Amino acid sequence: MKVVQYTCDTDGSWHPEAPAPDEEVQLVLVFSGGKVVRTAEILDSVRKAYPAALISGCSTAGEIVDTQVNDGTGIVTAVRFDGTRVRGTQVDVNGAEESMEAGRKLAAVLNGDGLRHIFVLSDGLNINGSELVRGLSAGLPERVTITGGLSADGDRFRETWVIWDGALRTKAIVAIGFYGDRLSVGYGSYGGWDQFGPERLVTRAVGNTVYELDNKSALALYKRYLGEHARELPAAALLFPLSLGTGNGGMNTVRTILGVCEESGSMTFAGDVPQGSIVRLMKANFERLIDGASEAARISRESTREEFPSLAILISCIGRKLILKQRVEEEVESVREVLGDQAALTGFYSYGEIAPFRPGAKCELHNQTMTITTFYERQP
Repeated sequence: MKVVQYTCDTDGSWHPEAPAPDEEVQLVLVFSGGKVVRTAEILDSVRKAYPAALISGCSTAGEIVDTQVNDGTGIVTAVRFDGTRVRGTQVDVNGAEESMEAGRKLAAVLNGDGLRHIFVLSDGLNINGSELVRGLSAGLPERVTITGGLSADGDRFRETWVIWDGALRTKAIVAIGFYGDRLSVGYGSYGGWDQFGPERLVTRAVGNTVYELDNKSALALYKRYLGEHARELPAAALLFPLSLGTGNGGMNTVRTILGVCEESGSMTFAGDVPQGSIVRLMKANFERLIDGASEAARISRESTREEFPSLAILISCIGRKLILKQRVEEEVESVREVLGDQAALTGFYSYGEIAPFRPGAKCELHNQTMTITTFYERQP
């Protein structure tokens, strides 16, 4: 397994150089923010260099390469496997109500002999991530693991996109299947936020839209807690996510707001917030966020029982980036310390992360976590 990486700056210049041609590369991941992917002809360069590769990726709220966190650049990661097959598929979605069926369609195409793992990249705004995961999981054998994330648009929340077959697609979901016995895939997800304030009962909700907490307008109650930050919604909500009780003694799930409706007093989240569930507000603790990234790396590495990985895809939430600010690279550096120097690190800041919390757990949509997928290919 060989991994090479390139960065395209906002002015269109490549570092350390433009992608070198390699017809044996099977997979190329492109994570990009801002306008650079449209103006710098990144995808044209990638298609010419890797004519046989599956080219995928998405828009971001920040790009990760090695231990750097960039804004508005293009990160290209080309992977050549020795004994692993890669296959992809794509579906369009017109709204969140189509999420589960979209997941089922993706699973139906990719399910087959030798399938080990699916990595999914989704539209970040017109989707119910929880339903997408349920649809994928329902169509796959339990042995097949799923990880991935929701694309982002910085803190603007206007338009997100994914890359399929080397072209930009809006309102779409891409899934990549990995096949073969030699590939070992690890994964881990962890947060590090602190809960505060009283518990609240979700008294009226439909899917991923919450209308009432404790029989009061959910948006009005949330604004009261945000104070002066309320006028900056929905971006301000990234600083104060909700902790969602699982009700089964497991780890709580975190939910982040994607949009608000003043007319109905409702809030729309990246994933389901079921009616009857218990929620609490959360706030950041710098050291715990960084420790959470380190813990996600530890879980992902130990889940494979293999040597240090060759590639790690890091998907962290935009809310973590807004909180950590100039310290954001510390969470990536903490991942490097756990995974070792030989691992190529790539990834992006997202509107949602997809993975099991740990090996053996069911796959879920998370918010405000660092989620890591590691790849290691064993020799024959």
